[in-house]
Amino acid sequence: LKSNPSNNEEKEAQTQLTKSDELQRLHSQALSAYQQEDYEAAISLLDEILAVCVWDAELRELRAECYIKEGEPSKAISDLKAAAKLKNDNTEAFYKISKIYYQLGDHELSLSEVRECLKLDQDHKQCFSLYKQVKKLNKQIESAEEFIREGRYEDAISKYESVMKTEPEVPVYATRAKERICHCLSKNQQATEAIKLCTEVLQLEPTNVNALKDRAEAYLLEDLYEE
Repeated sequence: LKSNPSNNEEKEAQTQLTKSDELQRLHSQALSAYQQEDYEAAISLLDEILAVCVWDAELRELRAECYIKEGEPSKAISDLKAAAKLKNDNTEAFYKISKIYYQLGDHELSLSEVRECLKLDQDHKQCFSLYKQVKKLNKQIESAEEFIREGRYEDAISKYESVMKTEPEVPVYATRAKERICHCLSKNQQATEAIKLCTEVLQLEPTNVNALKDRAEAYLLEDLYEE
C-alpha cells in the first residue's frame, strides 16, 4: 500500500485488513469457547476461520480436539490427517490418529499410523509405548484368526482370552473377542457355552450379525428350532 497507494489497491488492502481483524477476533472467541469447554461453539467459529485459512495446521488440530470432546472421532481424524500433511514432522498428529483408531477398535489402521510417527521420531515415547501395545494385540488377533481358519478352535479361544487380558480398558476388543470365542464354541459343538457367550455379545450389540448366526447354529445343535 505504501509503495503504490492508488485507490484500487487501497480499497483492496483495507478489505483484507478488515477481514484479518475479523478473523483474529473469531480466533480469540474460539480459544475462549474451547477453554470454557463449549466445544460446539468453538467448532462453529473454527469452521468460519478455516474457510479462509485453509492451510492452518494448528487450527485444524484445535478443531480435532473439539471433535474428540464432542464424540465425533471420524471428523477429528480428517482434521488430524490434514494437520499431519501441513506441518513437517507432525508426530503428535500421527499419535492422536493412531490413538483414535485404537479406541475405535481398528487396530490395523492404528498400527499403520503409529508407525508413521516412529518413522519421524523413533524415540517418541508415547508412540513407542502405543506401538508395542497395538503390535502385541494385532499379533494375538491375527494368530487367533489363523487358528480359526485351521479349525483349531481351542487354541483360538485361548488366544482370544489373551486379547481380553492384553486390552482390558477398551471395551470393543472384549466384545469382538467374545464374538469370536462364541463362533469357536459353536463350531466346536459346545452349544451351551456358545449360547451363553453369544447372548452376552447380543446384549451389548443386538444387531451383531455374526453373534446371531453363531447362536442360531448353537440352538440347532440343541434342537431348539424355534429359538
